[in-house]
Amino acid sequence: MKIIILSRNTKLYSSKRLIEAGIARGHEVEIVDTTRCYMNITSTHPEIHYRGKPLDKPDAVIPRIGASITFYGTAVVRQFEMMGVFTLNESVSISRSRDKLRSLQLLSRKGIGMPITGFANSPDDVRDLIKIASDAPLVIKLLEGTQGMGVVLAETQQAAESVIGAFMELDANILAQEYIKESSGEDIRCFVIGERVVASMSRKAKPGEFRSNIHRGATASSIKISPEERKTAVRAAQIMGLNVAGVDIMRSARGPLVLEVNSSPGLEGIETTTGIDVANKIIEFIEKHQPTHTNRTRGKG
Repeated sequence: MKIIILSRNTKLYSSKRLIEAGIARGHEVEIVDTTRCYMNITSTHPEIHYRGKPLDKPDAVIPRIGASITFYGTAVVRQFEMMGVFTLNESVSISRSRDKLRSLQLLSRKGIGMPITGFANSPDDVRDLIKIASDAPLVIKLLEGTQGMGVVLAETQQAAESVIGAFMELDANILAQEYIKESSGEDIRCFVIGERVVASMSRKAKPGEFRSNIHRGATASSIKISPEERKTAVRAAQIMGLNVAGVDIMRSARGPLVLEVNSSPGLEGIETTTGIDVANKIIEFIEKHQPTHTNRTRGKG
């Protein structure tokens, strides 16, 4: 089977591990820079060109689309779908999960637990927005922020009003979110493949910090999650339509709360922390669900 990994960086741990796992399982694996792809959009013979020539049609594509290129990256994935190629995560699912507001609304509609969240651009009453999010302390987020950037903990009413006011000056869309005190700056990354959580780790914020992002100095450790947490993570991924997802949840007095569903979760932290070969499990999933490969395997039986 020929597998293409859409990634802008061949040196990333995740890309290298997926190549190793694919080759180890007998497949041909190639990394293609998403931004260097360009498309022939036609109803008769849709194509993707790469570095001056048509790209040979692969059997499967693993999208590793960075947040900064979501629009173009999903267009490339959509073109592969037009060509009848199996994509590990579909373009619409990636777009859905990348839109923080849309994803929260979808999770809310399906009854998934999550922190109480207010959304605004230029609220007429800042104090009412703060009240929606259960009053201070509360977490204020830029809608477009990633890896903990654009996230502020406002510990008092006055601080919350000041931060929201500053973001409004930037004409930014913001989320005002309930602060879950009992979590103590800790969340859980659940790595979902298909209908299973294949690995999970706890991420604990460094002293003096409330954000549990590894990029912010948080420490990670392997953790055993509860059946309810497992079910919540899998449901959240399914609601987004993702075959592979990193679902971030927080433990609270009222049960697990989903913070985010990531369509391109990194492998380094989860593999290093848990010792689980997640890359191999991803390739194995493709083997079982890629139609041509599945039919070919059945034919051998």
